[in-house]
Amino acid sequence: MFIEYLSLTDFRTYPQLDLALGPGVTVFVGANGIGKTNIVEAIGYLASLSSHRVSSDAPLVRFGTGQALVRARVVRGQQATSLELELNPGKANRARINRANPVRARDILGILRTVLFAPEDLALVKGDPSSRRRFLDELLTSLVPHHAATRSDYERVLKQRNALLKSARGRFSSSHEATLEVWDHHLAQAGAALVKARLELVQLLQPRLGQAYAALTDGSKQARAVYRSTLESPLADDGEPETGGLPEAAEMPGELAGLDLDQLRQRYLEALRRQRRREVERGISLVGPHRDELELWLGPVPAKGYASHGETWSLALALRLASYYVLCEDEQVPGATPVLILDDVFAELDTQRREKLAGIVAGAEQVLVTAAVAEDIPAALRGGQITVVPGGIFDGRQTA
Repeated sequence: MFIEYLSLTDFRTYPQLDLALGPGVTVFVGANGIGKTNIVEAIGYLASLSSHRVSSDAPLVRFGTGQALVRARVVRGQQATSLELELNPGKANRARINRANPVRARDILGILRTVLFAPEDLALVKGDPSSRRRFLDELLTSLVPHHAATRSDYERVLKQRNALLKSARGRFSSSHEATLEVWDHHLAQAGAALVKARLELVQLLQPRLGQAYAALTDGSKQARAVYRSTLESPLADDGEPETGGLPEAAEMPGELAGLDLDQLRQRYLEALRRQRRREVERGISLVGPHRDELELWLGPVPAKGYASHGETWSLALALRLASYYVLCEDEQVPGATPVLILDDVFAELDTQRREKLAGIVAGAEQVLVTAAVAEDIPAALRGGQITVVPGGIFDGRQTA
């Protein structure tokens, strides 16, 4: 899979940008703050409907305008597909596939697949659990696009249930109790679907994570991921699952992975009943996928709080590489290797990690790299170079 053509209209700093691309390595070089990341951010957004830099669409639309357009032609095997995405802050985004009538934005998910490496990835290891939950859910949606609806359904139910708990706080009545029971069943149903999908994904990721971390390091430590659910772990005061910080916690057999949807739903109903008093007191839902954690371990200790800076970088990169391997091995979409995007990563890495990462990704069908200094790019990734200038690009053949 590769992007053959990209067009941006009023996206970030670009009034208009038209760019021809192709297989192999393309390096975008330019001073910091000049717009390199804006280009690859648009590609990542077209694939995932989310940005690795901001949580809302408004900053993606050029200041003073009301709408941005991202267009691309994606080639997979012998088939080319044209995609167009309208970003309308405050309104529903719309999309077009092969210039047909507008469809929901999420209907284009899965057509373009990307794996994006960026300095922000350190949060996957050092940040709070929400960063790791987002990582799982975005990969899940890329792998199985209909899970965008699974995630959306859960978030909708959670919002409604939280609103009820908040309104009932301090004056909980029998009518609140009856209504909450209804929302409990909705939350259990939606939560079971999301957690089952996440558990299956973690099982796919686990061996690839170990493989990727070993390839980036000397292999002296094993990298692992453990899904910690509010269904099987006690809640800490902040509502997140407690781990105990013990080595044996990483060896849990994963009982939940063997349960079917109905069994998971029953587990949620039981957990919600146990936490009823606490949830009513606090006015918020304390059980569910929104409180779960993906724990990362190096050897016998959790990475968060124990890993060195270099180990943290290697583990973050390994997570992205593992997701790349999972997508490449997807039997439902054979041959659809993701576009690899490395956004200003090499400036953050030492020479050894630069060379190892470059050697691993160089063989991908399409690799897009951004760098402030061309010398930061390892020799294995010194492909075609495009210079980014204020308001556009210059690659020796075209300007925009």
